[in-house]
Amino acid sequence: MGNCCRSPAAVAREDVKSSFSGHDHGNKKDSAGAGGNNNKKAPITVLAGVPKENIEEKYLVDRELGRGEFGVTYLCIDRGSRELLACKSISKRKLRTPVDVDDVRREVAIMRHLPRNASIVSLREACEDDNAVHLVMELCEGGELFDRIVARGHYTERAAAAVTRTIMEVVQLCHKHGVIHRDLKPENFLFANKKENSPLKAIDFGLSIFFKPGEKFSEIVGSPYYMAPEVLKRNYGPEIDIWSAGVILYILLCGVPPFWAESEQGVAQAILRGLIDFKREPWPSISESAKSLVRQMLEPDPKLRLTAKQVLEHSWLQNAKKAPNVPLGDVVKSRLKQFSMMNRFKRKALRVIADFLSTEEVEGIKDMFKKMDSDNDGIVSIEELKAGCGNFGFQLAESEVQMLIEAVDTNGKGTLDYEEFVAVSLHLKRMANDEHLHKAFSYFDKDGNGYIEPDELRNALMEDGADDCTHVANDIFQEVDTDKDGRISYDEFVAMMKTGTDWRKASRHYSRGRFNSLSLKLMKDGSVNLGTE
Repeated sequence: MGNCCRSPAAVAREDVKSSFSGHDHGNKKDSAGAGGNNNKKAPITVLAGVPKENIEEKYLVDRELGRGEFGVTYLCIDRGSRELLACKSISKRKLRTPVDVDDVRREVAIMRHLPRNASIVSLREACEDDNAVHLVMELCEGGELFDRIVARGHYTERAAAAVTRTIMEVVQLCHKHGVIHRDLKPENFLFANKKENSPLKAIDFGLSIFFKPGEKFSEIVGSPYYMAPEVLKRNYGPEIDIWSAGVILYILLCGVPPFWAESEQGVAQAILRGLIDFKREPWPSISESAKSLVRQMLEPDPKLRLTAKQVLEHSWLQNAKKAPNVPLGDVVKSRLKQFSMMNRFKRKALRVIADFLSTEEVEGIKDMFKKMDSDNDGIVSIEELKAGCGNFGFQLAESEVQMLIEAVDTNGKGTLDYEEFVAVSLHLKRMANDEHLHKAFSYFDKDGNGYIEPDELRNALMEDGADDCTHVANDIFQEVDTDKDGRISYDEFVAMMKTGTDWRKASRHYSRGRFNSLSLKLMKDGSVNLGTE
């Protein structure tokens, strides 16, 4: 409750001073930030036509509820009606490039554009001050989708059908109104309240995009497990949302993702192979109707994949009330629980890494930019970046340098200004060494003895407000402590962080750059042929 009754704006200001407070806040004064002493810039205006206002005048801002890629979400209370709401505050210091600003503008535009619906969190208002953009939304207090499933005493096909129906109604509504969600995954669905029959709501439209019929997109965004093959081939439309919903359905029914590997490249290759395992437990006891729907949603050819309307008309969902109500078994529950809990630990570790990156590394980037900008014209060309990468020890092929520039060069100049350069540099630093994993490990290893003990993990998770930390910590130890000595060594921590990839990327630039270089690797090894689509 440390943030109780304080404004997100005040918290945003304090975040800049603190190394562990924000997800990507920097406390160094760089020219991209709003608070630099030397090259002081006027704060950017993100929302056109919205007067700047102090959010505290309308709302009493209470404790922190959670953190995402860009925003910190707080509980807030309408001073007039006393209604409990959620306020997602996005620090302007994190909006380092035009791409970041456009993402926030588009998220607000899409939430305003979509009609009010019981399955989509409603946006009360969007406002901004000099420090942050604030999205005030209805409050969802019922927890994440997987957490609810795991907490239930039993879990059945009938329950999975009910969840799938809601997800598909959201997809149908989005597509009908010209929006592709692009990041459907269980973490983006919350229950409105803690009641058994609580509505399930889609909460995050940060990667969504407007589309016109027949329009195709090439930017690789999303989360690896849930990504459709045509996203990896950089030629996709709204059908990708059906694929992602099909992956969620598969996980709902058996507790693990259909496409799994130890690395992002391995996951991508499994997606492109498209082989779905229906042999492992509990698939032999799941109805043929459910399996047929999964197959048709995970159809590799987007032209043959079911539409949202066809999914909702499928016999398994039409007869959901008649679907087997037999528990799918402890194996599915334990798998789901493990999947959910591990993500929580990884997300925490990634936030720590992001904090270190922003506070300690952005300062050095300015100096690197000046050194690479050999003709002092304020921009870095491909040639300067290639030469500079060699000088600074980043061994990248020419094609990879080109891909990195494409990933952040927002208007196709073929060069990078300082703000774009910051994004590329953070990406290179993350790929180049394991120093950040050491720093994250040290954050958990409070007594510095070289091991994370159960109480250290429990205390770290408690900082996020989780109320089941003892159970969470025990579950994580069961999985991560491979030599069963009752503590997590650095090697065990690294193995966990590098196994599987379903955690939220620390920044969208990182995932854009990383997925672009992943796409390049897939082209090199023959997994993807971009010319055939």
